[in-house]
Amino acid sequence: MRMFVVTFHKQVSDDTGHERRALQHQVVVPAPSSESAITAGQTLFCEANGLVDWRLRADACDAAEVQEELT
Repeated sequence: MRMFVVTFHKQVSDDTGHERRALQHQVVVPAPSSESAITAGQTLFCEANGLVDWRLRADACDAAEVQEELT
């Protein structure tokens, strides 16, 4: 099964007033596709933080496939 890193970010203003993305949570999940990984990651994020909706703590959610190193 493929592995994905699912990250959650929130847009915040820094002390100069510029917007930046702040990492809120990151989880590695096995999934057949990036869409499935995002769904699984959202569920885990909600469970870990006691939330009913991940968007209460983050503005964006992305998945990137983890590439295995050949040894």
